[in-house]
Amino acid sequence: MDILKSLGHPEEIYNLFRFKLGGSRKVMPKLDYESMSESLRTCYHYLNETSRSFAAVIQALDGELRHAVCIFYLVLRALDTVEDDMTIPLGTKVPLLHNFYTFLNDPEWRFTGSQEKDRKVLEDFPTISLEFRNLGAEYRNVISDICHRMGVGMAEFLEKNVQSMHEWDKYCHYVAGLVGIGLSKLFSASELEDAEVGQDIELANSMGLFLQKTNIIRDYLEDQRDGREFWPEEAWGQFVERHSDFSQPQHLQSALSCLNLLVTDALRHVPHVLKYLSRLRNKSVFNFCAIPQVMAIATLSACYNNPQVFQGVVKIRKGQAVTVMMEATNLSAVCTIISQYTEEIAQKIPQTDPSHDKTLQIVDEIRAVIQSQAPLASRTLHLSPVYLSAAMLLAALSWQYLSTVTEQNASVGDTQGR
Repeated sequence: MDILKSLGHPEEIYNLFRFKLGGSRKVMPKLDYESMSESLRTCYHYLNETSRSFAAVIQALDGELRHAVCIFYLVLRALDTVEDDMTIPLGTKVPLLHNFYTFLNDPEWRFTGSQEKDRKVLEDFPTISLEFRNLGAEYRNVISDICHRMGVGMAEFLEKNVQSMHEWDKYCHYVAGLVGIGLSKLFSASELEDAEVGQDIELANSMGLFLQKTNIIRDYLEDQRDGREFWPEEAWGQFVERHSDFSQPQHLQSALSCLNLLVTDALRHVPHVLKYLSRLRNKSVFNFCAIPQVMAIATLSACYNNPQVFQGVVKIRKGQAVTVMMEATNLSAVCTIISQYTEEIAQKIPQTDPSHDKTLQIVDEIRAVIQSQAPLASRTLHLSPVYLSAAMLLAALSWQYLSTVTEQNASVGDTQGR
């Protein structure tokens, strides 16, 4: 099915083929689990269970930074699981969020009252907190501080919807901007990156806000079904009486206008994203930071002016995701990818859209930042149509063959107890 979706994009088929043959290991190398303690192996197991996408880029980080970021992620995943669980009474949840950072130094603390799918990180929190205490003080201080600030921020928004665009920034700061700030401080603490990376709070915050706003925009319908509303009233209130009205066909044009307004707001973080990435020196840290950002702008391009946001799920193609992931390994390539999706958005701006001028203005700002960076590296495969057709056929046949072999090997592995 992935091959069929990518038939109009031969470079995606080529990259799917490369990825299947082992190209993934260049971006996401395998870890040596044999040398880990049992508790640390368990932590990586939870990491892979709770987030395949973040697990991949975390496990590719260099040295001790990898373990620090793994534990940072699991601590915040546990905190987020408390916030997400609608079955926990507010009288219990608010103190939990406020005091969560203190549990990092309590070897016995665990929480068994959650109904969320990721509740295992709460039920077995002693394993995670043990590995937290095994980290160096420079890492522990960062993780504890961010956990404290995030818990307080989450509690603030438990009983209120996001009203203004300023509050939208504030909410996204608490749940994602602080993650960007914490990660940046961990990068600097590891000495893989300069101190400046951890000190520039504004750029680090923008890295988190860009990802969080993209998720909120994309997940409109899912959040509506779960009884959650994260789009700011200052935005949707310009077009409808109720946030839920956007899912009704008669309000489609208003829905698209609000959608485009929010995409435009998210795009204003891209210049900061590019400036942040330009400061990174370690390749594993660059890949870790760049891959989610280029995935985000590809997602925003897919969402922009797209009615499907209000009718179903908007996803980028697997071949598209693999291509972006495999190529976003240096600043020049990232500039090219961001430029590509920015231009896609620019070409889709309706003349009558209320945010038309503002969107074009931000697009021009992104263009200017990209032009100030190193010359763009071409991502185009200069192949003849005949060669492309042959390559597509070869890749499709090879993919099918490899998939069949993989399934057969998996079956054999199962029968042997592996």
